[in-house]
Amino acid sequence: MQPCITGWGHTKFGALNDRSLEDLITAAARDSLDHAGVGAKDVDGIWLGHFNSGMVPDAFAASLVLGADDDLRFTPATRCENACASGSAAIYSALEAIRAGSTRIALVVGVEKMTGLDTAGVTQALAGASYQAEETGVSFPQIFGRIAQGYFQRFGDRSETLARIAVKNHANAMANPLAHMQKAVSFDFCNTVSEKNPMIAAPLRMTDCSLITDGAAALVIVAPELAADFPQAVTFRATSQVNDFLPMSRRDMTELTGPRVAFERAFAQARVTVGDIDFAEVHDCFTIAELMIYEAMGLKPKGRGAEAVAEGTVMRDGALPVNLSGGLKAKGHPVGATGVSMHVMAAKQLTGTAGEMQVEGAELGVVFNMGGSGVANYCSLLEAAQ
Repeated sequence: MQPCITGWGHTKFGALNDRSLEDLITAAARDSLDHAGVGAKDVDGIWLGHFNSGMVPDAFAASLVLGADDDLRFTPATRCENACASGSAAIYSALEAIRAGSTRIALVVGVEKMTGLDTAGVTQALAGASYQAEETGVSFPQIFGRIAQGYFQRFGDRSETLARIAVKNHANAMANPLAHMQKAVSFDFCNTVSEKNPMIAAPLRMTDCSLITDGAAALVIVAPELAADFPQAVTFRATSQVNDFLPMSRRDMTELTGPRVAFERAFAQARVTVGDIDFAEVHDCFTIAELMIYEAMGLKPKGRGAEAVAEGTVMRDGALPVNLSGGLKAKGHPVGATGVSMHVMAAKQLTGTAGEMQVEGAELGVVFNMGGSGVANYCSLLEAAQ
């Protein structure tokens, strides 16, 4: 018996110029409590996933969650940061508190307000998640551009595959009313460098990069003995956190080794294989990341991830649909919110409440959230509680 997700909230993702960081936090928190039917006075602990890195001046934001309801006053609240996996760091901190017996009902919120800075400012802020001793001055598009260059040199040019991943995720986002960009794009557009689709960091084009997004998501997570009291409950069949070396120079960047180990440990814990998974929400900060995650999860051998796209395996009607929500590519990537959002999307699938995103027969889903270039890695296997 593991802790269970029993309620969730999720703001629209996008360039939300009229909404502050506090607005986003309190909206998602309030919606998750209402959805779970939990009174604020019953919450034992609060965890906030928020990267920030200078994108907003609010460096001490955990207690902003208390603004969702006055009855949250005096509830312990902690901010968690692990780069783009800050949301999952908050979830896993709450899980450990529940497993330890100090918490019975946890409120987890993930948030990021990114659009208050221009693109250059956001790029600089995100670069704080790299290894400053060796990688200072290198943006994350450039980091993943280097990864793509190394991958292409070893396994061949996969630009067309990256374009097809972008097309897939944009098509999936059309069914997600909360997605930042609900706009279909063609393969020719994604596969062609143009004024509207410029090269950002060769070989990555704009359509290979995730969006700069504002948004928040929240979860109510309860001790397993409480799950039967709720109308919906999704349990963690397995969880795995793996951190790898921060310097890229210490890793083979033609594979995502930390993510591979995270998947292997989660699958071993749950006693399943990738063939048992019904859907996946994975960290497609750049299309090359999604391609390499196919290999990390064991869907295809190293260097052959493109086959999962060519064979249709990862498509909406494939054997293992990936990023039915639109992923970071089209749903958006408000950094601290991303891991929580992924778990919300998985919970919806497993409770049959995903609307047009719903995949038939979803019983076991995997969520993979990554911080940095495969440094902080969180893998959750989720299923409906029995």
